[in-house]
Amino acid sequence: MKIGILGGTFDPIHNAHLFIAEEARVRYALDHVLFIPNSMPPHKQSYTVSAAEHRFNMTELAVGGNPFFFCSAIEIERPGPSYTVDTLAALHAELPDSELYLITGLDTILEIPTWHRPEEVIRRMQFIVAERPGYAWDPGEQDLPEQLVERVLPLATMHLDISSTDIRRRVREGLPARYLTPEVVVEYIAEHGLYVSEESEVNIIKGAANG
Repeated sequence: MKIGILGGTFDPIHNAHLFIAEEARVRYALDHVLFIPNSMPPHKQSYTVSAAEHRFNMTELAVGGNPFFFCSAIEIERPGPSYTVDTLAALHAELPDSELYLITGLDTILEIPTWHRPEEVIRRMQFIVAERPGYAWDPGEQDLPEQLVERVLPLATMHLDISSTDIRRRVREGLPARYLTPEVVVEYIAEHGLYVSEESEVNIIKGAANG
């Protein structure tokens, strides 16, 4: 079984996340895509993030309309920073016969050598790298380990310029987030009063390491 993995803070998840996951699923014949909200993103040195419960609930609601999408609490339930290598080890133990594909962007693939135990991350999975206009995957331009370059699958697709940061800002300013994120997420944000002020974003996370 081929399983795509899309991890992130998802604060909140938005339509660009969902679009790129579906694009990767179709283009590379993935059986499922697993969305994994992280608990303590270690790559953030100082980042204000909403409670894990809210981010998981929003992600679960957002993927509910696609039978090939699933949401996992594997990182939220594990204490400490969300290291990708630990998540991969747990997934391989649970799904030993599955091939894992990390769905990510060009900016993230460049950071992988700085992650926690990067050699093991590279060995355990392949990488579907979403390109965008003007930023195509060109391994000759990057100083990356050969083992990583060999495991990259480029994904040429359209780019949706949506960010979680902009959605949070729009909510605080009283602007609509409709059509930027699924309607069920818009309703959840309103119901729980998320992002209406800086004080509504809780759980200040100070990451300590990369990866």
